Formats: sequence, C-alpha cells, structure tokens
Amino acid sequence: MLAPTGPVPPTPPPNPLMRKAQELEAAFLSEMLQHAGLDGASDSFGGGAGEEQFSSFLRMEQARQMVAHGGIGLAEQLFRAMGGGKE
Repeated sequence: MLAPTGPVPPTPPPNPLMRKAQELEAAFLSEMLQHAGLDGASDSFGGGAGEEQFSSFLRMEQARQMVAHGGIGLAEQLFRAMGGGKE
C-alpha cells in the first residue's frame, strides 16, 4: 500500500546561533589544515604567488565541507556553550 502524498512541510530555517558555531568550527578547521601543511604549493597547479594567495580560499571551503558533513563536533559544543541548548 502506498503512503498518501502531499505537500512536504518546509524545513525550519537553521538557528542563527548554530550557524555561527559552524562558522567558528570551519575557521578552526581551516587553521588546523594550514598547520597540517595543506596550504603548500602543489604540483598540480605549478605554484607561484597566485596559488599562495588563493590557497586560503580552498582551505576554507574544504573546512566548510567538513563541517557540513559532521565536522569534529566542535560546533555543537560551541552552540551549547553559547546557550543554544537551553529550552
């Protein structure tokens, strides 16, 4: 038997406090990626000043994707510490 179809309820907008916590986690992860040596010139682009200048954008996007896929749990801890977990 098929389930009745109907309009899908809209998802609630993300909590602004959680969004800020996720931004903080992404900034932290970006810094950690830099210190792990993932900001150095690679053979695939040929290096140069342009690569050095734009590698931070790549690192930050990688960090954002890490957070979007679960991250390391720092955003949840920051969210609770900022009072976001209180009802």
